[in-house]
Amino acid sequence: YEWWNEALHGVARSGIATVFPQAIGLAATFNDRLVRQVADVTSTEARAKHHEYLRKGERGRYKGLTFWTPNINIFRDPRWGRGQETWGEDPFLTGLLGSAFVKGLQGDDPKYYRVISTPKHFAVHSGPEPSRHKDDIKVSKHDQLDTYLPAFRATVTEGRAGSVMCAYNSINGQPACVNEFLLIDQLRKKWNFQGYVVSDCEAVINIFRDHRFTKTQAEASALALQRGMDNECIDFSKVTDDHDYKPYLDAYKQGVLKESEINTDLIRLFTARMKFGMFDPPELVPYSRIDEKKLDSAEHRAMARDIANKSMVLLKNDGILPLKKGPTRIAVVGPLADQTRYLLGNYTGIPTHTVSVLEGLKAEFPEAQI
Repeated sequence: YEWWNEALHGVARSGIATVFPQAIGLAATFNDRLVRQVADVTSTEARAKHHEYLRKGERGRYKGLTFWTPNINIFRDPRWGRGQETWGEDPFLTGLLGSAFVKGLQGDDPKYYRVISTPKHFAVHSGPEPSRHKDDIKVSKHDQLDTYLPAFRATVTEGRAGSVMCAYNSINGQPACVNEFLLIDQLRKKWNFQGYVVSDCEAVINIFRDHRFTKTQAEASALALQRGMDNECIDFSKVTDDHDYKPYLDAYKQGVLKESEINTDLIRLFTARMKFGMFDPPELVPYSRIDEKKLDSAEHRAMARDIANKSMVLLKNDGILPLKKGPTRIAVVGPLADQTRYLLGNYTGIPTHTVSVLEGLKAEFPEAQI
């Protein structure tokens, strides 16, 4: 089973899907009900895709049911560059919308997950990107509890997220994927988290290679498991050798890692897969019967357009808007006026139809000289 999948604002990186506004645009609706509807549609399409892949015998990356979303990091500094993936700068709004998104993705069936949601990146991960693999973020306990952790707490305790992703960076001297305060004190003890923790890609390698927190990679990998990291994303490419599991085997042979500790992680991971119904007959799993015709359906596209309209926030109007109909002249300035790829944002699927700014204006103002 390939654990990595993405669904930031619609099913991503896996062909045709309904594309909703980026997360920062969804946040601008200030509407948790709409956000839950977006997640509901997204996970419905995810299930349709997954079962179609299974029928074809395809089980690669971006074809599973474990989605590494939402990004609920607090967007304090625009120089980070990834703020469009987040719900913004406010911890309360981020927690409210993040929890709604998690609930919509995972569904409300008492026995089966529709998909599993993975709030990320736990925690204090909001830049700078170039040095994220080795940065040690110094942050007060007050700022952690007041700013950076409330949304994670909400998605776990209220949203009941089945998974959480630990980050690249260190926090106050301890890498996120071995951070006792985050993974043990808060996540497992205070919040009573029962799911599994996945590492960001290379984050466990960073513990030894970049943070120099342990003397060997085997010790770093063992410590990550012991402190609650269950599922390592080893790197960004397909693994063709044993470098993914060898550090754990070395740690076991050296007596650093116990078999019982490995079993704890296996139980968490297989429990998640069982809750998908992966080991049950398909006819027992209600989500296995979702029609593939729902992918980017007319109904879902109409919903995406409605939510896009509701995501618009007008800060000031000096009388320019609304633009007058009729034979007027409109100048469209900029190299992306007739482009559509850049309207989709990142972590995105492929809609069946896109409209550029220029196309939209021509359709809206057929009598104008544009």
